[in-house]
Amino acid sequence: MPPESLPDAQTLFDNAPCGLLLTCGNGEIERVNQTFCRWVGREQQALLGQRFQSLLTMGGKIFHQTHWFPLLQMQGSVAEVKLDLLHTDGRQIPMMLNAVRREHDGVFHHELALFVAEERNQYERELLAARQMAEELLQQQLMAQKELTSAQNRLRLAHAEAQIRANFAEQLVGIVSHDLRNPLTAIKMAADLLQRGNFDQRQLRVMGHISHSVDRASRLIGDLLDFTQARVGQGLAVSLQAIDLHAVVARCVEDLRLAFPGRRLVHVREGEGLCNADADRLFQVVSNLVGNAVSYGDPQGEIRVISAFGGKGGSLAVHNSGQVIPAEQLEELFEPLVRGAASDDSRSVGLGLFIVREIMRAHLGDVLAQSSPEHGTTFTARFPRAF
Repeated sequence: MPPESLPDAQTLFDNAPCGLLLTCGNGEIERVNQTFCRWVGREQQALLGQRFQSLLTMGGKIFHQTHWFPLLQMQGSVAEVKLDLLHTDGRQIPMMLNAVRREHDGVFHHELALFVAEERNQYERELLAARQMAEELLQQQLMAQKELTSAQNRLRLAHAEAQIRANFAEQLVGIVSHDLRNPLTAIKMAADLLQRGNFDQRQLRVMGHISHSVDRASRLIGDLLDFTQARVGQGLAVSLQAIDLHAVVARCVEDLRLAFPGRRLVHVREGEGLCNADADRLFQVVSNLVGNAVSYGDPQGEIRVISAFGGKGGSLAVHNSGQVIPAEQLEELFEPLVRGAASDDSRSVGLGLFIVREIMRAHLGDVLAQSSPEHGTTFTARFPRAF
């Protein structure tokens, strides 16, 4: 481009993309470009001779007097000073100012360059609002975290206290139950010895009631001791040995027929019978499941006990007809102190099925309940072939 076609210095000065001013040391405007004039809505001639600080808002004037003007005098320049200038229509125009104090012909002048900062001002306001919102949210989060921590501490403390009380209660049950065994054993032995003497039928009947009550109390104490061991200790202990599963169940069924003479018990064998298990504990499983069937099943119905052992392991199932167990109660049946609505005067404390579950867990097995109007109720305890 030929040099003569380029804009001259005055044109560049007037149309620069920023406001340019030259002022005396007292702020009186000596030169100003058209860009600045357009921004503030004033004619160039009207601005010449006017002091720059007169174009500022009251806050800008104070800031000019106390901050950037003294700073300009001391260090010779200021940069990125934010000011609000007044338009002729009263609007405030946010601007960013850079200034240099320079000597011309032995006299110091101030060279000013200004940029409209409306978008920056808006951005700063939004940034400030976002920061305030973030601080409020952070404060809310800290408060919520503090409340959560406090609630967790209270819950942890309450849980620890409840656990201590529960452990104490369960240990107390275990101690009391253990201490009751000795006097009950003595009463049982005395009743058995007395039954061998010469007594009339009424006296023998009374001693039979005593013996029966002692047996029932002993079973209850055994359940309480098992409950304590399962909850406070390391779970129920089992003594594994080679047994004939069918023979163990057959002996149990015979004893139960004597205990419940009015009920019809049937034993069904499936598969082989030899396995490794705790015979006494499996005896207890069958006894508890049959006792449950007697208490809650149809009094006129048959109780079927099925012992099975095969490739996958062994199982003990007790089936009875009668009232259906609601589906929502099936999973709760094996929790301690849970009872159904018995059809007789049974005073069970609700530990029988819990102990069944713990015995099967000790055998690395499980127990489940199924109940429907078509097929009746079946409890099935299963354990693996090899431990």
